[in-house]
Amino acid sequence: MLAVTKFEADYVEATRRRIKADVSAFKKLDSPPAALEHAFFNNLVLALDRSFVHRVRKNEGKDGNPLNEVRILVDSLIEHGGVMTANSTINLKPEESVLGYEFGDRIEVGAKGFERLADGFFAEIASRFR
Repeated sequence: MLAVTKFEADYVEATRRRIKADVSAFKKLDSPPAALEHAFFNNLVLALDRSFVHRVRKNEGKDGNPLNEVRILVDSLIEHGGVMTANSTINLKPEESVLGYEFGDRIEVGAKGFERLADGFFAEIASRFR
């Protein structure tokens, strides 16, 4: 599976349920420290991207949509030590993005931000990869 132009609705829904279950499990913790929250949701961004890793970039677009934002977040987490770093092929405007990270910001995703990002991501997957 090297290039995916379509994701089956059952797969998308199963992935959405798994991600929601992870978020729900975290929310059941009693007063988790912020560092744990950021580590957990940064890693959940990685899991979200990995679930759709073979998506064709042409279908994804490069207009700064939530798919692009996740791609840049993942690249920044893995390749740039968790510092938000621009991608020259994607036109992401921080002020219009879901999480609003400026380039150079430390990435520390929280529960509410992740839920917004995941909602946007799944909406784009449904729109662009059906």
